[in-house]
Amino acid sequence: MNRSDESHPNDTETEPRLHILYRDDALLAVSKPSGLSVHRGWDDTEDVLVQHVRDFLGVRKVYPLHRLDRATSGVLLFALESDIAHQMSDQFVQHRVEKRYLALVRGVAPERGRIDKPLRKNGKTGDFVDASTEFRRLATLPTLPRETSLVEVRPFSGRLHQVRRHMKSLNHPLIGDANYGKGDINRDMRARYGLQRLALHAWGLTVSHPQTGNDLRLVAPIPEDLAFPLQRMGYPREVFGSPISTEERAD
Repeated sequence: MNRSDESHPNDTETEPRLHILYRDDALLAVSKPSGLSVHRGWDDTEDVLVQHVRDFLGVRKVYPLHRLDRATSGVLLFALESDIAHQMSDQFVQHRVEKRYLALVRGVAPERGRIDKPLRKNGKTGDFVDASTEFRRLATLPTLPRETSLVEVRPFSGRLHQVRRHMKSLNHPLIGDANYGKGDINRDMRARYGLQRLALHAWGLTVSHPQTGNDLRLVAPIPEDLAFPLQRMGYPREVFGSPISTEERAD
């Protein structure tokens, strides 16, 4: 993906449960909170992010370009017109979108690595499909009841629960993960540090803008329901303040 020197400052517009990161005539990016589903079709609840975006914009239809699990927070990008959604879809299908996540995992994760492990397309059912994930350890602490590591994760495909399933395959499941983690450790983390959610945040997203062709780099700050427990564990904010740049990764 070609890099651009053009900066894209985040907007400060807000609406209940809706933090706007970027907005123009073609795209809208928001920071989704943990616990809020993206689309009514993915959950039974009526309180969904798509409806919040429609209400905020005063429109009948918007087009989420990718998905985040209900428990995951972070950057979510919408197209505002169907033709823009169609233009953008190739970037996601062809894995030309750069995604960066912050995750807290159990144990001392390797310093860095790449996981190439096929996953079932629909989670527990369906055919196996290729899936690749890179990760880099940011810090490790002797957190009680078990050591933990903060890692930056970059999935190169978009499989269901990919980050969670790949880290689990290394015996480093995400803290707070009810599906792939350990319930006793998750309960202890809630009691000791106030971590009431899945410790996974969609930190950054870089796409090519459909109208200009320039790179659009979007960053979602770590929300307090994750940042505060991390600080209580002893992780300083400078460790998880912003996604690591490509240049820093190359050293």
